[in-house]
Amino acid sequence: MRHHNYQGALQKPINSGFNSQSTSSEVIKGIDLKEKVVIITGGNTGIGLETTKTLAKAGATVIIPARDIEKAQKNLQGIENIELAAMDLMDPQSIDEFAERFLASNRPLHLLINNAGIMWVPLRRNKQGIESQLATNYLAAFRLTARLWPALKAANGARVVNVSSQGHQFSNFHFEDPNFEKRDYETLLAYGQSKTALNLFSVELDNRAKAFNVRVYSLHPGSIGGTELAREASLELFQQMGFYDEEGNILPEVASSLKTIPQGAATTVWCATSPALENIGGVYCEDADIASLATDTPNSKGVKPYSLDELDSRQLWKLSEEFTGISFQIN
Repeated sequence: MRHHNYQGALQKPINSGFNSQSTSSEVIKGIDLKEKVVIITGGNTGIGLETTKTLAKAGATVIIPARDIEKAQKNLQGIENIELAAMDLMDPQSIDEFAERFLASNRPLHLLINNAGIMWVPLRRNKQGIESQLATNYLAAFRLTARLWPALKAANGARVVNVSSQGHQFSNFHFEDPNFEKRDYETLLAYGQSKTALNLFSVELDNRAKAFNVRVYSLHPGSIGGTELAREASLELFQQMGFYDEEGNILPEVASSLKTIPQGAATTVWCATSPALENIGGVYCEDADIASLATDTPNSKGVKPYSLDELDSRQLWKLSEEFTGISFQIN
């Protein structure tokens, strides 16, 4: 039996008993997370907030790093078992400082959920000159995971859950020009590249980390209504994609396909807690199950094999170390 998921060797549904309509509270039923420590980026809005509520209710201590502490406090009001901390994913020093503070607490880290992300943004770069979607959606997750590795290893049974997207199908990883310095910027290509990077990172990290009882998953949460992900998107862009009509109304077939926020958080929670995944990792999941490999038809369900490629995953690891200045040694 294959013990890695390079080229999608393990990408087969396991008949989890859940589906696209399952909610986060349904998939966690009967699971006790008392004395477990969780970090969730973006854990104060959208599906991240729902994930926070679900895991905290199951007994976990949930730590939410946030750029806007005041907004996070307001959104998290009334939820028990949570801690707030300052962190800005576009600022590498801020990520390092957050990780240092957590490591100084000498706590193991049982779950790291890299949930935060941006989409549909114009061309922006961080202080290092890296395109903002690549920096936020992928390199911040690589950096945070690397910095928190000692605590993940100390848990002796940790999981890293990377919230990817079906949007990885927009683009493979462009090693020749990842920062759009030589090609025209297209926001959805940049988004797709960043999510493909998350998938490649997940399969490679799992293969390296499983010897230390750390397993890794990436996932597509579904298309979800009511989140902040589209806050910078124009109506024209949604019309071009066929989501809205000429009058600016969402098409009925699009509206009916959207998940609720509790349904959108379900796959994250399933990857983070399901006993069915105890002996498998590096897989891409959707609808609270392991996904199939995607076909060549546009917008098909599942994961593209190029985002699980062994050579690309190793090349990306080296490039990520160069971009971040971190030598991420798994030992």
